[in-house]
Amino acid sequence: MILAHLATFAHAPLAMLFQGTEAPAVSFTVTGLWTNMGILAKIVVGILFIMSIWSLAVMIDRWLYFNAARKQSREFAPKVAGALKEGRLDEAIKLGDRSKKSHLAEVVTSGLQEFRSFGSGGNITEEQVESSQRALERSEAIVHAKLKRGLGGLATIGSTAPFIGLFGTVVGILNAFQGIATQKSPGIGAVAGGISEALVTTAFGLLVAIPAVMTFNYFTNRVEAFDVEMDNSSSELVDYFIKQSHL
Repeated sequence: MILAHLATFAHAPLAMLFQGTEAPAVSFTVTGLWTNMGILAKIVVGILFIMSIWSLAVMIDRWLYFNAARKQSREFAPKVAGALKEGRLDEAIKLGDRSKKSHLAEVVTSGLQEFRSFGSGGNITEEQVESSQRALERSEAIVHAKLKRGLGGLATIGSTAPFIGLFGTVVGILNAFQGIATQKSPGIGAVAGGISEALVTTAFGLLVAIPAVMTFNYFTNRVEAFDVEMDNSSSELVDYFIKQSHL
């Protein structure tokens, strides 16, 4: 009888402890997590959502623009080379005007137009060649800026999104401690809402940042490749002008 009373007395504090830790169940569905979030956490998720939409729009825009530039440049290069070889300068300029999205066409056409502005008659002077070269350099700078449009935003999103998510993590942890203080119990139910809030904002921040960083590096490499192509085309065109001046 004495042992039975002792066992009952020993289990009573444990039962009271678990009763004290009871807390409303946290739903781990998307709507449930959103409902349990605090105001600051919702603001963080909203900012990250806007950043993800912005980065996705830039990714799609640059992908389509770069593919169109690559396709039109591959069609333009052999045609303009053939036209210049035969001395048909006006035809070469018309080919460039038809390739609106080609980075090569925009650069080459600006050099040809500057070259033609001196007139087709008479000898080709050194001033004419230098003026055409400067036009090519100006056009390269303009096209380079067009190619990089939006990439700065991707870099900013990729570098700041994890820190915005980390801010949400801090807010979630603070809410977890507030839950412990409010319920006066260290049970898992008291901190489940705050911890889930912290983890969701952290994961969302990484989910936004990682694709932004990867696509920024990918598009930057493509811009550098386009720059090399424009430099080579400009150099070849200047060589063509010099050869024409010695004919």
